[in-house]
Amino acid sequence: MSLPHLPAFAGPSAEAGIPFRTIRPNLRTLLWVLRRNRTWIAAILIGAILAGFVLTLLTTPRYVAKASVRMDQQGERAFDTAAVEARTGTADANGLLQTQADVLRSRSLSLRVARRLRLLDDARFFAIMAASPPPDAPSATARARRREAVLTLLQAHLNVDLPRSSRVATIAFTSADPGWAARIANAYASEFLQADREREFETSANAREFLSRQIASARLRLQQSERALNAYARAAQLIRTGGEEKGGAGASQSITSASLAQLNAAANEARAGRIAAEQKWRSVAGSPLLSIPEVLANPAVQRLLEQRAAGAAELQRERVRHLSDYPSVRQLETQQAEIDRQATALAVAIRSSLYDQYRDAAGREQALGAQVEGLKGATLAEQDRSVQYTILAREADTNRTLYDGLLQRFKTLTAAAGASTSNLSILDRAEPPLTPSAPSLLLNLLAALAGGLVVAGAAVLAREHLDDALRSPEEVETRLGLPLLGAIPRVRPIDATIFDASAPANEAYAALGGALLHATPQGLPRTLLVTSAEPGEGKSTSSIAIADALARLGKRVVLVDADLRRPALERMLGIVRPGGLSGVVLRQVPLDWAIQPAASLGFAVLASGGTPPSPSELLGGTGMADTLAALAERFDVVVLDGPPVLGLADAPMLASQVEATLVVVAADRRSPAVTEQALRRLHAGGGAALGVLLTKFDLRRSRLGRAYYGAGYHQAPPAPPVSPAAGRARTPLDVVSIATARHRGNAARGQR
Repeated sequence: MSLPHLPAFAGPSAEAGIPFRTIRPNLRTLLWVLRRNRTWIAAILIGAILAGFVLTLLTTPRYVAKASVRMDQQGERAFDTAAVEARTGTADANGLLQTQADVLRSRSLSLRVARRLRLLDDARFFAIMAASPPPDAPSATARARRREAVLTLLQAHLNVDLPRSSRVATIAFTSADPGWAARIANAYASEFLQADREREFETSANAREFLSRQIASARLRLQQSERALNAYARAAQLIRTGGEEKGGAGASQSITSASLAQLNAAANEARAGRIAAEQKWRSVAGSPLLSIPEVLANPAVQRLLEQRAAGAAELQRERVRHLSDYPSVRQLETQQAEIDRQATALAVAIRSSLYDQYRDAAGREQALGAQVEGLKGATLAEQDRSVQYTILAREADTNRTLYDGLLQRFKTLTAAAGASTSNLSILDRAEPPLTPSAPSLLLNLLAALAGGLVVAGAAVLAREHLDDALRSPEEVETRLGLPLLGAIPRVRPIDATIFDASAPANEAYAALGGALLHATPQGLPRTLLVTSAEPGEGKSTSSIAIADALARLGKRVVLVDADLRRPALERMLGIVRPGGLSGVVLRQVPLDWAIQPAASLGFAVLASGGTPPSPSELLGGTGMADTLAALAERFDVVVLDGPPVLGLADAPMLASQVEATLVVVAADRRSPAVTEQALRRLHAGGGAALGVLLTKFDLRRSRLGRAYYGAGYHQAPPAPPVSPAAGRARTPLDVVSIATARHRGNAARGQR
């Protein structure tokens, strides 16, 4: 009868191998790793703290003295010298401050400090700085080495701090002597200011010297240009006026051009007067005399008009009382006629004066125009001669402006040479510190603790990387790529507790039996091979426990010892009947006679029956397949305790003839690579790896702790004492005692 084969669970090909997945780090994994390596971590941390404490006691105390210097963008000045000094007009303030900080750290400033304090010849300096001085020698090379050593020590123990948002630089010097630390810090501050003043003075002196040379050259050019201008004016007979008042020869005028300008202005005024007089005459020439505005505005005419109006009123009253030839009427009429005559004469005279004004304006315009025309020719001729004069005058003006500017700048720089203040000032002088700044016990202990944590972390990572054995159920699926069907905690002795219902191992095997009922799409596999990669991983014990768990679930179970090379069931169960599996396969004994029913155990047992000459050929032949088929007809499930996979061909042959194979892996024993190789061999031989059973894992070292399978929930009874016959073959009496313990466990569990 041929039995169906289950496909491999993970589905890899023989070439691809078993998938190997990395454990994803999480908090639970990290805590488990820290707990497992707590001894290493504690030892490293304690050693680091002790090393930090000892190092603190052995370290020479160090004192830090600090002086502060204020660095403004520019100093206050009594005179404006921004045009001379480039620093005053610097827009990049941050760059200027950084430059000053670099000057503080410079080698040249350290050399000034060494010379100021005479450190080059002072042997105490090397003793205070805890350094070995170079050997004394009169040679120049020895002196250079000593100077180099002093400068190296100064720069190594100097610290200049300039915050980005501040203009105050802190000069800190570290030394074993607090007094020397303060002296050197103050020397750095003083020499920094002195070097800046010397640089300013040197810059000002160079500028004055340069300006002196430029002024002499500009004066000579100005004299030459003015002489050339005067010589040309005399030769061309050009007389200029107003040059000195208007800023130079280029702005002066000749007499001819000045006269032309004056006459032209007068001619323009005469023309404007003539036009105005002509317009006024034309407006009054055809108008009635008494309607001319100038006539009406005349006071005499106004008085005559008033008299005429008064006489007209009187005449009108007389005419009302008398006839026209009455004497008073005639007298009034005569008076009115005289008044009219006088008014007319005045109006005619006023109008004649307007005409006279127009005629005078026209004559004046003609006279001035003739004079202007006469001066135009003379001016044009003079302008032709003034072209060269203008060129020479412009050159003279340029030389004069340059000379005046250089002279003014020289005077300002000379006056401001001693009146300027530096942009640097000492804000605080260094005082000898009262307490050492180093070593700090707290900081050293914290640094030692941090270093210890780093070393401990590196050690733990190295240990975890080199030691990758499986230790917990979680790692099985993630590393081997197969489902975990059960996990058996480490219990000693294991064979005395697998039948105890209250023991953690018994609970674990019971859970495994329940998992096997639904391990395949068809349910419980009819034939199940239990094997492992190497010996000693608990496959025989697990085979007995699996058979017992399935029997308690009401299944008819037969346990077959298929390890024909090193059978273990006979020793563990005390089976003494001859024959067994090898006799049945070779058809030397009947199957029914070879099966040993163990009513006290709840399942039947088929021993190995001895070691044949060629176990691989026996297990891979048709006899083995017929035997498995016969057992599958008589029982619900056939559990085979198979040999290890690696090093033998027996297990792959058996795996190809059963429905499913359960691989037993012992925790904390082998790298997953060994189990991977065993799974590849099973797959290459046609076997189906149903899943993995993890055995011998330590609950205390596992991430699951005591929570796995309710560890500690039941009060387990004490383990039975070891029999004096330990190490010999177990007798049926031992089997009965084991069964009795199992039934007591079942009864207790039923009561619960």
